[in-house]
Amino acid sequence: MKPLPLLFAFVSVASSAAPAKETYPVSAPAIAVTHPAADAAGFAPLFNGKDLAGWKTKGNWVYDRDGSVTLQPRPGETGWKRFDAYLFTERKYRSFVLDLEFKFEPTGNSGVFFCVADPLDPVDKGIELQILDTHGLATPGHHDCGGIIRAMAPAKNMVKPAGEWNRYTLTLEGRALTVDFNGQRTIVLKLDESPMKDRPAEGHIGFQDEAKRVWYRGVRIRELK
Repeated sequence: MKPLPLLFAFVSVASSAAPAKETYPVSAPAIAVTHPAADAAGFAPLFNGKDLAGWKTKGNWVYDRDGSVTLQPRPGETGWKRFDAYLFTERKYRSFVLDLEFKFEPTGNSGVFFCVADPLDPVDKGIELQILDTHGLATPGHHDCGGIIRAMAPAKNMVKPAGEWNRYTLTLEGRALTVDFNGQRTIVLKLDESPMKDRPAEGHIGFQDEAKRVWYRGVRIRELK
């Protein structure tokens, strides 16, 4: 058999190569911070402890016995594209400090959404702070716990093992975003200089339903003028 021309063979190999993996910047080196005190002025709870008044969802979000809000996936629920099952505030928020605690089961996966223009299209019309069971990962990326998905990797992996409570304090002041994660500032991001530059300046706040058990407690907000 006549051998294939060298050029054709080269092109065939090149065309089968995997596409280059997208990379995103890592935040500035982490610094130690103090989360807001329990009695810090100006904060208002986002859950009333009785029902989901002020929120919208078709997912199975309920109160646990300890008062935390938990997702209990229903039989047959899988995946992350069931956007109407996410839990979103009815109100929109612009500049604020959002303080909360979360924990997950092994292999847990969820996310804190904010500046979401359309709750039925939060991935492309909002911003997500990732929640994922990536404890022990040496070099977290934008899609690991603490990352701003499609924008920035956290400076440090601060997530605790599954079953333990973690804390986020997310501050959005205009287009300047910081995230404090278990006592370390792990995200410092200018949204207008990032892939999130075209995302809304205000929107709904919410939590992702990945059909995996996740708990939230102490969810409160302080709006900034």
